[in-house]
Amino acid sequence: MKDMHGNGTWLLLIFAAACVAAMLFLLYLTEAGRILHERIPDRPRRRLLIAGASFLITFIGVRLAVVLAYYHVPPFGWVTIGGMHVHHLVWGILLLLVSGYGMVAEWGTRATPLSLLASRLVSIFYGVGAALTLDEFTMWLNIRDSSWTFQGRESMDAVVVFAALLAAGAWGAPLWTKRPHKPRRHNHAGKPVAR
Repeated sequence: MKDMHGNGTWLLLIFAAACVAAMLFLLYLTEAGRILHERIPDRPRRRLLIAGASFLITFIGVRLAVVLAYYHVPPFGWVTIGGMHVHHLVWGILLLLVSGYGMVAEWGTRATPLSLLASRLVSIFYGVGAALTLDEFTMWLNIRDSSWTFQGRESMDAVVVFAALLAAGAWGAPLWTKRPHKPRRHNHAGKPVAR
């Protein structure tokens, strides 16, 4: 298969950006967004619907792009970085990690416009990431076992970096922000009460 050296990378990025832009356009600048918000007031169900639509659009688009790349239809090609073929499974996993972190960190759970945007972005990223990952499901169990080879070390490095990001989000943020002092509670006898 002929390698298009970078075309696939740009097309994948453009496609992902176009999916996100299209979903946000539908949700913010059309009647569909208002109807969605009114008819499905439950945030988890809205998030699931948005993720499902993003999943379906991405899956169809990626399947089409892969078929066109396989048959060498310009400008489609394999995603390569530094001469190495990067499967779209990788981008899917990265989006799942970002959206999963956003869900755990409760991005988009307030009632502000910015929070609503964050909620919708997390849902879109989850749907896109799931489609990219599941499209290459056959690779999940058919990858060579390379846990302790030089290339396998990269996996360990990725785990350490992600664990550090989780730890920084969980423990670091409260340590770096100044919290207002809460007065101690006292019982009716005037003694401090343990919290």
